[in-house]
Amino acid sequence: MASRLNVHRELASMNGAVICLLFVIELLFMPVCVISLRIGPLSGADPCRKPRDSRALWADQLTVLINGYSEHRIPLLHSIAATYSAATASVSAVIILWSNPSTSSQTLAELSQNLTSISTGGASISVIRQPSTSLNLRFYPQKSITTRAVLVCDDDVEPDIDSINFAFNVWKSNPDRLVGFFARSHDYDLSEKKWIYTMRNDKYSIILTKIMLFKSEYLYKYTCETPPEMLRLVDRMNNCEDILMNVVVSDSTNAGPVLVGAKRGVRDWGDPRNEGGVEEERGVGLSSRRGEHRKRRGDCITEFHRIAGRMPLRYSYGKVVDHVGEQGLCRKGDRLVFCDEQSPDFK
Repeated sequence: MASRLNVHRELASMNGAVICLLFVIELLFMPVCVISLRIGPLSGADPCRKPRDSRALWADQLTVLINGYSEHRIPLLHSIAATYSAATASVSAVIILWSNPSTSSQTLAELSQNLTSISTGGASISVIRQPSTSLNLRFYPQKSITTRAVLVCDDDVEPDIDSINFAFNVWKSNPDRLVGFFARSHDYDLSEKKWIYTMRNDKYSIILTKIMLFKSEYLYKYTCETPPEMLRLVDRMNNCEDILMNVVVSDSTNAGPVLVGAKRGVRDWGDPRNEGGVEEERGVGLSSRRGEHRKRRGDCITEFHRIAGRMPLRYSYGKVVDHVGEQGLCRKGDRLVFCDEQSPDFK
């Protein structure tokens, strides 16, 4: 009898092991969509103690870092996060960096819960509450980043999936440089004898954090190796973190950034040139467009130049596009359109 009981116990143990194994196998093949809410960076954590080995990071996908601040933009944030999560050919994970300290924990928990319902089967999504409003934290080397590339973006800029994939492919051909869709330039005002922030048609030297791709090791370089005086300037101005990242990268590579053309255009909901429903959104982010925005950014460039003892920014020329379309215009009815948009029987 005792021997029979032992046999039954062994069989029960084996069955339990088989059930457990089947459960693990089932989990492995379930669609991955993880939503979590965390606090970070944790106090006492030292991101500068040791840089991460890039060889241990995934090279075939990127991590998206979305900077969130305005609760009014949460519905738009849902849409933007869902778009990135669905771009599974390029995106491994989406991390929302929430920087508004007045937002309640309940609101952020609801945000995380709602994202669960819109991202089933997509890239993982997590929400991290930032410990302060410092714009420098946009470039904090989060331990949860497992990819060689990161895409840093705003919570009011929405690209299409094809444009995300195209920009990532361009970055893979230029892994040491900044890549993005929105460019600006520095220039020197001879009359005022100071650097200015501007936009030119023939060259550019700054990629904006509306959408910016770069290798994740630059997060470490920005946070841990940038002169503290430059970081303090960003905090004092509450602005210019994107310019400083361009300074960091251009100084490392001695090369300018790479501007790419979007496949179907990138929707910029926060651009003040939008018509209707924009006034309430102006100035709600961390880096407000109000007042002397352009002058302040010019002052940042001047200060970065002074601290570095040289001008680290480098100019680039041209734009990378996915195809070269028809440039000629032809008449169709009462309109002029690109000739390749004509009907097949057009001669």
